[in-house]
Amino acid sequence: MKTLFDKLYEIGIVPVVKIQDAAKAADMARALQKGGIPAAEITFRTEQAADAIRRIAEEVPDICVCAGTILTEAQAKQAVAAGAKAIISPGSNPGVIDWCLAHAVEVIPGCATPSEIEFCIRKGLKAVKLFPAEVIGGVRMLKALSGPYPEMWFMPTGGISEENLQSYLALPNVLCCGGSWIVPGKLLENGNFMQIEVLAAKAKARAKRAF
Repeated sequence: MKTLFDKLYEIGIVPVVKIQDAAKAADMARALQKGGIPAAEITFRTEQAADAIRRIAEEVPDICVCAGTILTEAQAKQAVAAGAKAIISPGSNPGVIDWCLAHAVEVIPGCATPSEIEFCIRKGLKAVKLFPAEVIGGVRMLKALSGPYPEMWFMPTGGISEENLQSYLALPNVLCCGGSWIVPGKLLENGNFMQIEVLAAKAKARAKRAF
């Protein structure tokens, strides 16, 4: 049976979505799925996030729906109750990490330094989110980190685009990338799911592993 990480590795790119209207969540997820990306990270940057996750989990169950921008244990609990399959955070919040570990929930905390990575290793975690990836060195940073931390998976997010996606996925320590360009806010707001499907298909075509 495939693990969550197996699925994320195969998908390669996870759309990072800020959703203002939960009623559009399921159609958005279907568009991503049709475009070849059965995954989404719904960020807790709006009050609609938990409801959006619930709708996706119930109506499009094959989608690997994750909760992003989780800053507190309460948010993590709310996201998991709604159906999130993983918790993704911008930082390595000990409370969020401990809550997820205590409840057997996959968590991918954000890291920007070796010290944060080592903290996550001590917690027994196998994957972290490199954030903000491009700002802190991007591909060069990941290559440097592969030496001291060969067993750690990274999910670079922040500045990932259609243009640089392949350079990240060419690295053996990259689990998948997070990208916000696949579901632009305007397209989602206007219900332009066909164009979201097109963007997803283009991103998936670029999400090729070089090894």
